[in-house]
Amino acid sequence: MLQAVIQKNDKQARLLIGVFSFVVFAAVVLLSKFKLTVDLGFNVHVFATINAIINSIIAVLLVAALIAVKNKNYELHKKFMFTSLILSILFLVSYIAHHLLAGETKFGGTGAIKIIYLIILFTHIFLAAIILPFILYTTYRAMTAEFAAHKKLAKYTWPLWFYVAVTGPIVYILISPYYQ
Repeated sequence: MLQAVIQKNDKQARLLIGVFSFVVFAAVVLLSKFKLTVDLGFNVHVFATINAIINSIIAVLLVAALIAVKNKNYELHKKFMFTSLILSILFLVSYIAHHLLAGETKFGGTGAIKIIYLIILFTHIFLAAIILPFILYTTYRAMTAEFAAHKKLAKYTWPLWFYVAVTGPIVYILISPYYQ
């Protein structure tokens, strides 16, 4: 097994994870209310494309990490998961940039495809909004070498994070024809 990377301090971890998760959530919600009108000289929807690519890579990394841990290759699992975390930070920056610069895009489809889109979109948004503290707390348990607790949390965190990572590109594919 791997060694602890940080010293256990549940009280401090809960505080930091709670504050960080709240700040990220508040920033996304508040910044989505604003639109900057700036000519960057390129189509700002490139950020949405970047987001879809990042989410796709994260989904692949999550599967690779699951396979690695099932094969008891814990070091490789750790590398895949930390890469997923780093990419998630890049995603967040790109996501905020896209929404600040492009504003909201209305889905133009109708009928069954609109219903499918809305179901995927709402479940994606809801889970994306709540998953961060679970990801961070699951990571914290791994970093403190509490692997039984990490595994118990990961059984719930992994599928939710994977769902968010997979549905992000699906939402992009469905909405991208309506970008102006």
